[in-house]
Amino acid sequence: MDLFTFLMRSQSFPNKTIAEEFATHWTPVFVKKGAYIARQSEPNVDEFILLDGTATSRIYDAEGRDICVGLHRGACVLTPNIARTQTGISSVAIEATSDAVLMRINSETLTELMIASEPVRDWANNILREELAQKAGREWCLAALGGAERLAWFRQRHPMYETFFVHTLIASYLGVTPVTLSRLRARNA
Repeated sequence: MDLFTFLMRSQSFPNKTIAEEFATHWTPVFVKKGAYIARQSEPNVDEFILLDGTATSRIYDAEGRDICVGLHRGACVLTPNIARTQTGISSVAIEATSDAVLMRINSETLTELMIASEPVRDWANNILREELAQKAGREWCLAALGGAERLAWFRQRHPMYETFFVHTLIASYLGVTPVTLSRLRARNA
């Protein structure tokens, strides 16, 4: 999918001229599987749209163990910068789990465009609302549901993700061990 087509899926752009102009501010980025789009504890001032491919958001502890906090499949907006950084430093690592095509824009540039254009502001605010809703939904899932219900929630919320992401990442995302996820899958097969 190209950026213009992705932008036009939104109701925020009343005509294609505004979306076309907005698209000119983005830069394409091509990354190989295993490459980092953002590194935890390093500066990051960009916003990203994943047009094609898959990526994960993970948080690492001091010993290098990671927790998967986001699974991304293009075409989608990666977690907005304001939600994944503190004072310009990334709180998460975003890694491509396949070869990926992204579009990148500096966060300050996006803010300037939001101030200047109501459709851009509406688009960005809708993206942030959707991200907050997704994060709240996952938090609710982890707090309120048992393992089997988490898997059902995941399958309903993210159809086909089990074919795109490895077992261990899904288990981490759902807050269960890989062995538990295997047992749950076997029961629900």
